[in-house]
Amino acid sequence: MEYYRKIGFTFGEPWDRFYAIGQLDGLELHLKEAPKDRAEHRHRRDNEHLDAAAGVDGIEAFYEQCVANGVTIINPLTATEWGTKDFYIEDPDGNVTCFGGRPATG
Repeated sequence: MEYYRKIGFTFGEPWDRFYAIGQLDGLELHLKEAPKDRAEHRHRRDNEHLDAAAGVDGIEAFYEQCVANGVTIINPLTATEWGTKDFYIEDPDGNVTCFGGRPATG
């Protein structure tokens, strides 16, 4: 949770020290304690298997906020073939999350 607080999420008390919900500008991020198997995390990262994905309004500003807060970016903000932009992060436990959204207009 501390890692995602750096990005700007706020959390209530976790349930049984196992499950927590973070909120940021209408986005909910559900976290649960994951296995500590580093080999599985490495396989997921190397093969771009996501542990989570979330849509974000204002994707460019959110990306800059992540960069400014020292988040580990493993794929930078990039335009997709379907008209959105996304980027991948890796948290300290090796979980890979994709954040994406429509680019700003103008």
